[in-house]
Amino acid sequence: MNEQPLQGKVAVITGASRGLGRAMALALAEAGIRVALVGRDEAKLAETAQGISALGGEHAIFLADVSREEPVDQLKAAIHDRYGSCDILINNAGINLRKNITDFTLAEWNSVIDANLTSVFLMCRAFVPGMKGKGYGRIINMTSIMSHISLPGRAAYSSSKAALLGLTRALALELASEGITVNGISPGPVATEINTAILNNPEANAQFVAKIPVGRWGLPEEIGKLALYLCQPEAGFITGTDILIDGGWCAA
Repeated sequence: MNEQPLQGKVAVITGASRGLGRAMALALAEAGIRVALVGRDEAKLAETAQGISALGGEHAIFLADVSREEPVDQLKAAIHDRYGSCDILINNAGINLRKNITDFTLAEWNSVIDANLTSVFLMCRAFVPGMKGKGYGRIINMTSIMSHISLPGRAAYSSSKAALLGLTRALALELASEGITVNGISPGPVATEINTAILNNPEANAQFVAKIPVGRWGLPEEIGKLALYLCQPEAGFITGTDILIDGGWCAA
């Protein structure tokens, strides 16, 4: 791996076991960033770690449910012991329950809010203090096109993601003087494991792709490269915003 501007920096990525979390972890590791892989599925995290090792990158695995206060406090201590503080925080962990609002139990509603929104609050509260005073820092919150639009059955998910966009903007203003940028990435349809059922069904896939203006699914690597760009020193003037990467879905 060649010497690069981000060489040796430390990134904490939640939800790093698969999909977009894995893609971002690989992109950052290839740029020389040391990656703390956070998730609940140790076997899947190990697969991400193997990909990083193949690139010659450095990583460590941390098991934690970041929607709960005590595990986040323990995670902070473990990462501090391994790396000291972090320079980059990517809040990617989340869940989605598709139900009409009248069918949600309070526990189900809270589980979505906790996973998608409260987890970001807990992670930022834990790691932001250690990011201050360096003149550099990056926080990326995985919002969603559901921060901007919605669909039937997405009330809890859309609510959590719209609120996350508000948190992103507020935190960007709080941290601007520290040289810490805070931005959202709003992916649209991306060809990840969660969409396998559609991807493997030619008829359903064709119908779905027909709704995407660019005529194809997004690639996980495209999300990874966008996240990497936001981490670059050259992206230091980008903060408090949200970047749609959706093939034109929200413009249609």
